[in-house]
Amino acid sequence: MRAAQLRAAGGRGRSARGFTIVELLVTIAIALFLLGGLVTIVMSVRRTYADQQALVQLQDQQRFAITLLTDVIQSGGYYDNPTASTNISAFPVSGPYTTVGQAFFGVQGAGGAPAPGDTIYVRYRTAINDGIINCSGGSNTTLTPDAVYSNYFYVNAATQQLMCVLSVNGVAGAAVPLVNGVVNLQIYYGVKRQTPATDYNVDTYEQANAATDDWLKVSSVRVLVTFLNPLYGAPNQPVKQLNQYITVERVIQVMSRAGDYT
Repeated sequence: MRAAQLRAAGGRGRSARGFTIVELLVTIAIALFLLGGLVTIVMSVRRTYADQQALVQLQDQQRFAITLLTDVIQSGGYYDNPTASTNISAFPVSGPYTTVGQAFFGVQGAGGAPAPGDTIYVRYRTAINDGIINCSGGSNTTLTPDAVYSNYFYVNAATQQLMCVLSVNGVAGAAVPLVNGVVNLQIYYGVKRQTPATDYNVDTYEQANAATDDWLKVSSVRVLVTFLNPLYGAPNQPVKQLNQYITVERVIQVMSRAGDYT
């Protein structure tokens, strides 16, 4: 009887003993390993989300810049009353426009990022409430009988922004930043140089330095806007994301020279 009680007491003692140092260390090591994996997964998800947000913001900036440039450039040379006016009477010599009827002008800069590149001037005449968009995103809602809008686009190298200066009837406003992260703007003017020049078809794209005698012949404009790549140099990115700059391009038809003559 006594021996049975002693054996039972010994069994309870062995079963109630705690973990050894080795067992605790192994458990802690496993826990740390699992915790490290969890932290790695969380950081990877956060980095992926941040990269996606940066790309979405870049795409929004690209879309806005190209849309605004398109809205303005395609209106170049437009005037509101073709039965009472001509492009010559609508657009006299003024500011950078050295020829009557001239709707476009540009200055050629250094090519390739990070140089700011080219500048472009576009003008048109609008009637009140005709909905023609200017580079500030507005339109003529107050000026009668009409207003001549001149839109000046350029890149501010210091702030890396696409800028706009809007002049209304020859009075220039303040420079307005449109889009961030822009480092270069390249402009090519589509003209017809081959004879006979009886239509507005394009056979040559040239930059401003070569367009001296062709400003009245511009039928389309090729625009290249170069942005900073927000993922440049970021860790764990594929090779295609390691380019420092991303360029978007669009060819814009000038509405006043589109249609039956092309």
